Amino acid sequence: MDRYCVFGNPIAHSKSPAIHAAFAAQTGQSLTYEARLAPLDGFAAAVQAFIAEGGKGANVTVPFKLEAHKLAQALTVRAQAAGAVNTLHFTEQGIIGDNTDGAGLVADIVNNAGVAITGKRVLLLGAGGAARGVVLPILEHRPARLVIANRTVATAEELARQFAALGGAGVVSGCGFGQVQGPFDIVINATSASLQGDLPPLPAGVFAPGTLALDMMYGAQPTVFMQYATGHGALARDGLGMLVEQAAEAFAMWRGVHPATGEVLHQLRAAL
Repeated sequence: MDRYCVFGNPIAHSKSPAIHAAFAAQTGQSLTYEARLAPLDGFAAAVQAFIAEGGKGANVTVPFKLEAHKLAQALTVRAQAAGAVNTLHFTEQGIIGDNTDGAGLVADIVNNAGVAITGKRVLLLGAGGAARGVVLPILEHRPARLVIANRTVATAEELARQFAALGGAGVVSGCGFGQVQGPFDIVINATSASLQGDLPPLPAGVFAPGTLALDMMYGAQPTVFMQYATGHGALARDGLGMLVEQAAEAFAMWRGVHPATGEVLHQLRAAL
């Protein structure tokens, strides 16, 4: 059986083994997938050990995505743009690094939520690794505007500058939270505020009735951001769909077949 895993620290909470087991059953693929705890100072060694055991590929989660980017001997375009890697493919030619986070987010918005990105006004909250990983896939759908807002204004402006040419004239811009001028059609929370039960300091005017407000975090209860958005007329969505869709992208890279995600997402949602 071909072997795959997810590396992280911590990792016991990971839903990836259940997701990939469901994909394998659905597509008739013979494989195993496990969660592996890598030491904080021993990620590269953990990967090499897994390869030596016959591992074919791996997902990478916090805090190792930057290290995985360095470890990969070849990078996909979206991994280069993201500056981080969440998917490794071990081939005879070497280790290929990919980033499926942004593609997963876009697939969840467009296919699962049924909201087109093309021609829309999009607000991305945060300018760290989670935000950077989704900029290119969003721009590939040609939004009318992509505003990147961050607590540290210079970080948002720098990220916007790096992708400005890809967006086209006047499409991509960066600013501080207080300078955001809405409303927007899609608001994506890529900050870690929800982990602390906090809310980015947003003007209420960023939301309009029917705005899609997506938090990359997920849990049994709506996040503070989701509650705030709903209170201002938005349609709130958590990050569980993004998680399933990025896993499907990784599975397709490894196995050459793209699994259906609807039923898997439904099962995970019911188990929260």
